[in-house]
Amino acid sequence: MNAPSLFFRQAIALLLASALQMTATAGTLEQIRLRGKLVVGVSYVVPEYTAGEKYRTPENFDSAVAVGLAQRLGVRLVMLKVTAKNRQQLLAQQQVDVLLLNLKKDDADALASSARLLPSAYQSRPKLIMRSDTDIKRVAQLKGRTLCVAAGGAYVATLAAQYGAHEKVLEAPADALLALRTGSCDATVHDDAVLNGLLELPEWKKFSASLPLDANPAVLTFAFRLADADLGDYLQQLSREWSGNGYWAGNRKRWINDVAFEGYLEQNVPDCHWYLLVSRAS
Repeated sequence: MNAPSLFFRQAIALLLASALQMTATAGTLEQIRLRGKLVVGVSYVVPEYTAGEKYRTPENFDSAVAVGLAQRLGVRLVMLKVTAKNRQQLLAQQQVDVLLLNLKKDDADALASSARLLPSAYQSRPKLIMRSDTDIKRVAQLKGRTLCVAAGGAYVATLAAQYGAHEKVLEAPADALLALRTGSCDATVHDDAVLNGLLELPEWKKFSASLPLDANPAVLTFAFRLADADLGDYLQQLSREWSGNGYWAGNRKRWINDVAFEGYLEQNVPDCHWYLLVSRAS
């Protein structure tokens, strides 16, 4: 082996060792940037969009928030499905950088012992809506009725157990809402934070009937390791910025407009009100 070749290999080995040492000693935020990837744990990973398929706005805002965070960091986003049983383990084993979860108080209290929690400004409660002329007047009358919910939402697999209803899980909010409009289901359940805005549209005046469900709000919350102080500081700063610049209001408005438009595209007979809605959004 000649001297230049040996020197070159030694230099490469030294650079690699230095890079590994920098990664090992860097804070979590810097490690994310160095590897060019952010791994976010969510309760439901939205299927990747394929060209030619119908686009559907997802039920939850966690994916939109994860996308926004990765863009701010300038890295690639990877979303990993987590459950109540494995989320603490995945976080502790550093298989995810941060969790984005809709947490109620009891759930948050349980998780707070092993993770640092940073609540966002987005909170919601389940809202059940029906046709205004429905014969369902009490929660007990939901038994045996068909309730439509969107896949990936917080209300899947809860309505049958709590109310004895038949759950019909559809691909996305637009599909569940359209099923209500066409009579395929007796009611549908979504976040009140967005559903209240949708019901203000003229197209939804005939679907104003509602029943009270859970009064306890769920808050979209960042959860990360207690030792990741730098990541926590960054998320706290970003959360304050989003709370003050209309980020959440913009997300809600976009959700309402997009879901309404997706529903409009599925209707057999165009409705001028839907068209006006899209025109106002542009």
